[in-house]
Amino acid sequence: MFKKGTKLYSILFNKCPRCHEGDFIKEKNLFKLHKAFQMHEYCSKCGLKYMMEPSFFYGAMYINYSLTVGISIATFVIVTLFFDFNLVESFVPIVIALLVTAPLTIRFSRIGWINLFVKYDPNAIRSKENEQ
Repeated sequence: MFKKGTKLYSILFNKCPRCHEGDFIKEKNLFKLHKAFQMHEYCSKCGLKYMMEPSFFYGAMYINYSLTVGISIATFVIVTLFFDFNLVESFVPIVIALLVTAPLTIRFSRIGWINLFVKYDPNAIRSKENEQ
């Protein structure tokens, strides 16, 4: 399921969507917030340009929205079922959950967005080597 060549491999392991070798985001630590969202300009292995066009990653907001809605609903269900919070009381745990998971959802949304448009190519690294 998480084998090289699948979209999930690229998304979960922060890898280039074309070659699944180069890193997508520079900083591996999610909670170094000043560097957590800096992406490489090109893949170090196959040379794919990550920012394909200006404002390319604005579309990632749709994925981020769906992830945050899912986290909000899950948090609401957990705090109402297990802790007997009412609607107003559940607002605070939802905000805390969204703040804690924000670095993760932003990363997943960006790499998920580019994976919608770029297909895995096992020969991408070899073709870059042939160019040099």
